[in-house]
Amino acid sequence: MSIVTTKKSSFDLFNPTEDHLALRQSVASFAERELDDQAKENDETETFNEMLFKRLGSELGIFGITVPEEEGGHGLDPLASVIIHEEMSRFDPGFTLSYLAHEVLFVNNFFYSSSPSQRSRYLSKVITGEWIGGMGMTEPGAGTDVLGMATHAVKKGDRYIINGVKQYITNGSVGQVFVLYTKLDKNAKKMTSFVIESSYKGFSVGKKEEKMGMRSSPTTQLVFEDMEVPEENLLGEENGAITHMMRNLEIERVTLAAQSLGIARRCVDIMCDYTVRHREAFGKKLMEFGQIQRLVAESYADYQAARALVYQVASELGPDVRNSLGAASAKLVATQMAERVSRNAIQVLGGYGYCREYPVERLHRDAILLSIGGGTNEAMQKNIASDLKKLWSE
Repeated sequence: MSIVTTKKSSFDLFNPTEDHLALRQSVASFAERELDDQAKENDETETFNEMLFKRLGSELGIFGITVPEEEGGHGLDPLASVIIHEEMSRFDPGFTLSYLAHEVLFVNNFFYSSSPSQRSRYLSKVITGEWIGGMGMTEPGAGTDVLGMATHAVKKGDRYIINGVKQYITNGSVGQVFVLYTKLDKNAKKMTSFVIESSYKGFSVGKKEEKMGMRSSPTTQLVFEDMEVPEENLLGEENGAITHMMRNLEIERVTLAAQSLGIARRCVDIMCDYTVRHREAFGKKLMEFGQIQRLVAESYADYQAARALVYQVASELGPDVRNSLGAASAKLVATQMAERVSRNAIQVLGGYGYCREYPVERLHRDAILLSIGGGTNEAMQKNIASDLKKLWSE
């Protein structure tokens, strides 16, 4: 049983069309059947389930969700992507993070930044799941300060020679293709992006990170030593990558927020099942105690409030529709909520919550990353204040 049903009403913010509802039911069924059982083992061993990942394309068919149908995708909207991320994150947020890196950070980003010839070379490979994608932006000395990056590209003949290091790259060790952000002028406040392949001369994978959470998703450095990139792999124009980056950040932030929703929803389900059906103390079900009622009730209400915000923002996003204020707000609210709810779940389950018999301790560890990736929550606060200042200065 779950706290969320898939019943279609006359107006449903969470399943606005029959296509959205069918997508949710399909992904929810697959996720419960295939993701749940393997999540614990891959978390403990810090291994990526590549075979299962490929099945997301070959069997479930959820790559290319926001790519138009005429280009081989599904032609759906960011809300559809939010549905997928919420449903999958109920069972394995780490595995879902690798999906996000492939589907949002590469596929969506690449499609809306690329030329027809570039799409013809790469799009079918990543939509079928033959190739796994990712994105290289963060560096050892440049995280939130993106324009402080040092990765540098120099044009030589019909190629660009790139040197630098990217840090915390999801899918870094398993990906074949990446969107890469660089500078042409180290001192300029401009960026240039390329599509690169792991087979390129000068490309190598650096150290693999040992992480607190999201352990079923590989995170590594990418190292470029005189890496040669053909000039036809330039995405858009030189020094024009900030536009690409900002457009993609908004769907990235609502899908990270959706991961938070999935984590919180699973935690509330577990709390209810544990306190209503199973655990007793002093001759009463645990849910009969006021302290427990407060933790469960606040968790449920917080989840529902964050969910409404995330879906409302996602419903208004599109490739040509910007909403920096909404996306930052959704990420800030949902990620903070997931940390609270997962922590509440540990408290409600007591010793069982702290041990690995139940998944709530893993979900709590996974939730913490979502307040960091895609722009830290401190950056979200800064962005929200900046956008509000602009609105009130008009």
